[in-house]
Amino acid sequence: MTVLVNRLDKRVAIFRPPGADDVDDWGQPTDNWIEVAKLWAGIEPLRGQDRAAAAQVTADVTTRIRVRYREGIDRTMVVRYKSIEFEILYIIHPSFNMQELQLMCKEHQ
Repeated sequence: MTVLVNRLDKRVAIFRPPGADDVDDWGQPTDNWIEVAKLWAGIEPLRGQDRAAAAQVTADVTTRIRVRYREGIDRTMVVRYKSIEFEILYIIHPSFNMQELQLMCKEHQ
């Protein structure tokens, strides 16, 4: 776990899309994404061999975001780091040991 902690040097926020029950101050449905969590993460642009391996599944995967294991993160959510937004395409549970999640993402600019 120490190795993972040393790589989590970026503060990111995870957002989910608004649901039918999400309303603003006046009771109207909201269009704003709802923040689920702020987490420490490691952001790794995929290059070389990693990107070639990811391209076998899809050519859209550009970034791997590593976070501590957390329930409730799914593919409908986005990750924001500063002004950059990442769409979550795949979620990988290495070794299924409930210590880490790898979010395979596509960067939106």
